[in-house]
Amino acid sequence: MTTIDPKYLKTEQYKDSSKLAARARLHKDYSSNPQGWFHWMFDLYDLPPNARLLELGGGAGWLWLSNARRIPPDWEITVSDFSAGMVEEQRQALARLRRGFEFREIDVQAIPYEADTFDGVIANNMLYHVPDRAKAIAEMRRVLKPSGTLYTATNGEKHLQEIHQLMRRFGFQPSEWLGGFVDRHAYTLENAAERLRAQFDHAEIKRYPDTIDLTDAEVLVEYIQSYPVKLSEERVADLCRTIQGEIDKTGKMSITKDMGVAIAWS
Repeated sequence: MTTIDPKYLKTEQYKDSSKLAARARLHKDYSSNPQGWFHWMFDLYDLPPNARLLELGGGAGWLWLSNARRIPPDWEITVSDFSAGMVEEQRQALARLRRGFEFREIDVQAIPYEADTFDGVIANNMLYHVPDRAKAIAEMRRVLKPSGTLYTATNGEKHLQEIHQLMRRFGFQPSEWLGGFVDRHAYTLENAAERLRAQFDHAEIKRYPDTIDLTDAEVLVEYIQSYPVKLSEERVADLCRTIQGEIDKTGKMSITKDMGVAIAWS
């Protein structure tokens, strides 16, 4: 079990979106699915035209920026994050959409809204950061209306398995190079439905079909360095050469993506 440090999340990993952007580049520039992750997720949102929505752990607001022209005009959207720095980035980035958003700094384990407030709650790729996931799920259920739906994106057990294999060659187990801020086995596509059924009557998993076809070794090196792993300049150069060697075999390094959304309702 990985010990998750909330202070580290706020002051290091997610004080702003720089580390997140380094990781997003690997997916944005080298994924094979032309639909795109944020467009695919948005298509899952089965909500009324006048829905009231809460996004938890919204990062830099990429979900809404990617779907700007698709957002129903009468949706009332609150975008939030655990990090005040991220909330400020959301406010600045989404101002360009010229529509109303509310912004809040929120800990998913203690959501500051009354029960039965929202038609939809969205929590993408963040529950594996949360120390008390059971409490977080209970809180999300509490603030949903009886007819509301929860959408939680997460990863499967095979996600990026080639990167984990690569790092093992360099002497790092996943818990070591990912550091003490994510328990990647705690909330996965394999166990999310079971976790959600503790609070919801129904839960289902939707998987996103995709792979990474990497052609630039430095992009993967930057991805790895966005995590807490400490590597000397010599080892970084060795890592880059190793990745380039994999690319040179066939012209690309194929990396498994195992991503999806767990949807829950009562």
